[in-house]
Amino acid sequence: MIGFVLSGSVHEPVPGLTVSNGLRPGLAGFAKNLSLELGPRGVRVVGLLPARIDTDRVRELDGLSGDADAARERNAAQIPLRRYGTPDEFGKAAAFLLSPAASYLTGLMLPVDGGALHGW
Repeated sequence: MIGFVLSGSVHEPVPGLTVSNGLRPGLAGFAKNLSLELGPRGVRVVGLLPARIDTDRVRELDGLSGDADAARERNAAQIPLRRYGTPDEFGKAAAFLLSPAASYLTGLMLPVDGGALHGW
């Protein structure tokens, strides 16, 4: 089992994260390629695509706007569930994806984003 934690920027650029927006789609492609190469050996390759998970880093990014509370409110309004995810929720998604319950899943990137990703 190989797991990657990337970002929703794999599919949609995140304002202010230019380098991440450029690199992470390539890493997702690399993970997909690994799944093709390693699948015949029984090795699963999966990834998680977090969006607004309530972490120190996300609070720091909100603070860059000059008004962290307003930024958080604005960002949460763009998420269908209208809130940031918790680290516990992210951990539960990771635990499932890495568990035997997901033994037939490989080569996928699972958004953990409250429905924020468009186009799926």
